[in-house]
Amino acid sequence: MTGARLQRTAADCANAAMLAAALALLAGFFGSFHPAFDSLAHFRAHLAVVSALLALALLATNHRLLALSVLVFATVAFSTTSSALTFLGLGRVEAGLGAAPADQATYRLLQMNLLFDNPTPEKVLSLIGRTKPDVVTVEEVSPMWRDKLALLAAAYPHSVFCSYPRGYFGVAILSRRPLAPGAQPQCLERGALAIAKVDFGGTAVDVAALHLRWPWPFRQPQQIEAMAGPLGTLADTAIMAGDCNAATWSAAVRRVADAGGLKVMPSVGPTWLYYRLPEFLRFSGLPIDQVFSKGGVLIHKAERLESTGSDHLPVLVDFSIRPGTPEEPDGERETAIAAAWPKLPPSL
Repeated sequence: MTGARLQRTAADCANAAMLAAALALLAGFFGSFHPAFDSLAHFRAHLAVVSALLALALLATNHRLLALSVLVFATVAFSTTSSALTFLGLGRVEAGLGAAPADQATYRLLQMNLLFDNPTPEKVLSLIGRTKPDVVTVEEVSPMWRDKLALLAAAYPHSVFCSYPRGYFGVAILSRRPLAPGAQPQCLERGALAIAKVDFGGTAVDVAALHLRWPWPFRQPQQIEAMAGPLGTLADTAIMAGDCNAATWSAAVRRVADAGGLKVMPSVGPTWLYYRLPEFLRFSGLPIDQVFSKGGVLIHKAERLESTGSDHLPVLVDFSIRPGTPEEPDGERETAIAAAWPKLPPSL
């Protein structure tokens, strides 16, 4: 095979790979039509980078026009993985971030997927002690973690633990703030969703912790459908955080937000990385730990924190409650939940 023919063959192979990556990238924008497409959407940034690199390599070949088109498409697709297009009305609707007024109380929420068999639980307890969040939402609460978190009972006397049937993937909410009088915490969707009404300076706010299953072909779509009723019972003012196993821009996250009437906080960057990969490759991970809010909850700041031994990074959120936020009548949400979903008794 001559050198020229070898180059043409290599260019044809690169062109085929570029088209395959670009088609997979395009399919991800149709996640609302089928969850298989949404599974591709989680890797939108990765597919965009691969498509763009292959297109750049083909700009000097006979495939240059197609390569230029793919390069433009990949650039636009990559931009949708950030909050940049929101300001143009083209991105997803997200919770805005802004400085808290000086005369307004600011609260902290710490979101963590603990990893059910985390070998360094002391790092988690240390992080909670240093950041002193008002509320903590955690996932993969195994029996080991229930024992470890019990050590925080003095600092976080108000809590709800929801056990998953197999015991390793439950969720929990820990709170320094008291629960609203008469409000009953809820464990829903087999322990994958916890809701507690927390008193923040006299205003009752629904705080929720969420853990979704893996995307299609696993049963995440069916789980989100089952959660639609309970999510719809969240109070008019609420904040929810959790491991969604879905990227910020995905149809899955949009379905969760729509079900609860919630806004999605802008991504803080990749929070999950395959546990066998080194930390310096964190940029190649996925932003699957999400924070949602609605009503009087105003999110001001969010950041990823250092690793605590899990394959997820913690997310720390500063928020406040808009003055004059109306209270929900006592018992209204509990009545709605009872009608929407059979509740499991929480362990308090």
